[in-house]
Amino acid sequence: MAIFGNKKNTGSVQDVKDERGKLSTALLAPWLSEKALIQTEKSVYTFHIPKEATKRDVELAVKKIYNVTPVKVNVVNLPAKKVTLRTRRGYGMRSARRKAYVYLKKGDTIQFA
Repeated sequence: MAIFGNKKNTGSVQDVKDERGKLSTALLAPWLSEKALIQTEKSVYTFHIPKEATKRDVELAVKKIYNVTPVKVNVVNLPAKKVTLRTRRGYGMRSARRKAYVYLKKGDTIQFA
């Protein structure tokens, strides 16, 4: 919302004119872990997303790229972690990450390969 005017800046995907701009970068990669692959049987797909992406951005990107309509999208922020390394320094930091859970209808599926 503008302080000295009546224009509202929503910052959503609708402000972006280029379809390949923000939509194509809303999904960085599928999240391939054991837990995520088990949830695909229940029509829940997990994606790695950038910090700027919103639920609406993820929903539009899934519609555009995979041609399925999500029922619900949940976003989770994973904090940075201190991890042990086998070096002289002894420890390092895993970067903070963000992932989105995309829920689909019963019959809809997404093929990653």
